[in-house]
Amino acid sequence: MNQCVGLAEAVGLPVEVKIVEPRAPWTWLPLTAWPRPFESLPPGGPTFAPPWPRLTIDCGWRSIPFVLAVKRLSAGKTFAVHIQKPRVALRHFDLVIPPEHDQVVGPNVITTVGAPNGVTRAKLEAAAAQWAPTFQHLKHPRVGVLIGGNSNAHQFDERVAEQFAARLKQLANDGFSLIVTPSRRTGEGQTRIIKQTLEGTSSFVWDGTGDNPYFAILALCDAFLVTGDSTNLLTEPASTGRPIHIIDLPGGTAKFDRLHANLIARGIARHFSGKIETWSYPPLEETSHIAAEINRRMNARAG
Repeated sequence: MNQCVGLAEAVGLPVEVKIVEPRAPWTWLPLTAWPRPFESLPPGGPTFAPPWPRLTIDCGWRSIPFVLAVKRLSAGKTFAVHIQKPRVALRHFDLVIPPEHDQVVGPNVITTVGAPNGVTRAKLEAAAAQWAPTFQHLKHPRVGVLIGGNSNAHQFDERVAEQFAARLKQLANDGFSLIVTPSRRTGEGQTRIIKQTLEGTSSFVWDGTGDNPYFAILALCDAFLVTGDSTNLLTEPASTGRPIHIIDLPGGTAKFDRLHANLIARGIARHFSGKIETWSYPPLEETSHIAAEINRRMNARAG
């Protein structure tokens, strides 16, 4: 959802978010063959009614039948954008925006290094102002530690968390301050291991309560250490132009290997060698570029 919202905000049109959770038997059908997709939603779910929007931006297979229905009911006037690789033919959308490592090619395809996001200068400045007092005791150089977790492709159990935490403690012993944010996939036990291991060091580990300091980490840290299991976590810090160190987790896929290789080839990231290095690169600004292309194509079609 964050990818869609971030891109929609960059396009500059009013944004309305609809999270769909369709029910069976609709979900058993091919995505292009739902007879009345709006009826698949439970009571109290989002509603769809005219006037139909000028633009839809969706992500995830469950959203596809609803976007196709809106496009059909608008007589094709709604410009439909799909983020990521769709599970249906590309021709159903006006524009498809997958990451390069998905290897999708087509006349209506624009690829990105990672994924559109909601990182903006204004959000980073606001987060920096909010969190600066909390982090003022953490001296530079500061390392932002962004942690994913278990997935179909990667493993982050408590044993892996112990190894990960030991590497973080070594960085703290080497004089780095650490600002750590786990994700929903990290796991309570794994987060507890990291927090306990870093006790007494120059560090901050977000406990999952209150506001997430994620944007503040992007704004206030000198470098980043990121688990290699998340496209968003690997590419959103690239908007800062600061070093991204990839720490590999057990598992992986060819797709993630391609993503890592692409980031390294572009000078954005390096595999973590045990040391925090210093380098720079032009910040990624793909969200704004894609938003400009969407506006260009919509305006061209409108005549």
